[in-house]
Amino acid sequence: MTTEHVHTVATALDATLTDLVNLGLLADQAHWNLTGPAFGPLHVQFDDLAGVARDAADTVAERAITLGHHPDGRAATIAHDNVLPDLQPGEVRDSDAVAAIEAILDVVITRLHTAIDASCEDPVTQGLLIRIAGTLEKQAWMVRAHQ
Repeated sequence: MTTEHVHTVATALDATLTDLVNLGLLADQAHWNLTGPAFGPLHVQFDDLAGVARDAADTVAERAITLGHHPDGRAATIAHDNVLPDLQPGEVRDSDAVAAIEAILDVVITRLHTAIDASCEDPVTQGLLIRIAGTLEKQAWMVRAHQ
């Protein structure tokens, strides 16, 4: 892979890392503050989603290092580069949480598909991102099922 392609893939991995770290934090926020009749299953679902996001972020960061790129997962960097819709502080009703997490996942998945396209010269990274996209698409389906 050329230096230019490594840079392109590293940029895509950085954006993906930021999205996944944010997704994990937002899923935890919804998990902790959830109220309403669907509390039980959504509480578990959002906890699972937070774990999926954390595991995927670790995989993405390790792939970046493998390519010789040092990822930046510091809170200040993640906050600065955040493009995800926000989740309100405090209590979150189950129906509002479903809508918010669905919107957040839509952005993450859309940006992940952009990263997949950007990594076409690196089939290992592309395969990794495709697996993450498939997992998040399944999570989005499971969240949408609560509407």
